[in-house]
Amino acid sequence: MKPVDTNPEPSRVRFMFDDIARSYDRMNSLMTAGLHDRWRDLAVLLSCVEQESAALDVCCGTGDLAFALRRAVGRNGRVVGLDFSSEMLSVAREKCGRNQLWVDFVRGDVLDLPFDDGSFDACTVGFGMRNVSDVSQAFSEMRRVCRSGGRVVCLEITRPRVPGFKQFYGVWFDRVVPHLGRLTARNGDAYRYLPLSVRRFPDPGGLSRIMEGAGLVEPRYEIVAGGIIAIHHAFVE
Repeated sequence: MKPVDTNPEPSRVRFMFDDIARSYDRMNSLMTAGLHDRWRDLAVLLSCVEQESAALDVCCGTGDLAFALRRAVGRNGRVVGLDFSSEMLSVAREKCGRNQLWVDFVRGDVLDLPFDDGSFDACTVGFGMRNVSDVSQAFSEMRRVCRSGGRVVCLEITRPRVPGFKQFYGVWFDRVVPHLGRLTARNGDAYRYLPLSVRRFPDPGGLSRIMEGAGLVEPRYEIVAGGIIAIHHAFVE
């Protein structure tokens, strides 16, 4: 097989996500045995949003984390979902009508967010930070648009350390997931990119240090799902 480039160059990554947008939700359910919604609910819990809060979800993809935030903030709250993939946003907007959860989906760049300082009570990112070319800048922007006392939350895949599960994870993500990608998304390369991008991404401790370097306060993380998911959360000063 030809090598897969894991460098998160924006135009290439955007093209990849445009290509898999219509099969993205189905693949997420297959890859995670349907558990991804539980992980998003935990991320929402750690964001500490309440009724009438304003929240921003960056790299929002097809909108599932934004919709979970919408349920938490209620009808008088506000949720914005931002992504640079037009096709992913198209799917997200279609889902608004089906689930009757109204989110303002906008196209934009997490490295240069089109919002004023302190516009939101919380800013989240789910399974998207691995695809950003400058992680520190992304966290700096997320911090900037959050009010003082707000939360920044990052939900991401990580590498398990538990013996046995670590080996299973390797087989699943390195071999089974790319095959599922070829069958379901007609794009095996996008799902070969997935495990390789996890390997080059900082471990949970390293990501905490990046968050702290970006000006976030008291970054912590929770490890769930046998060690394959890390949920980082930090305060904005």
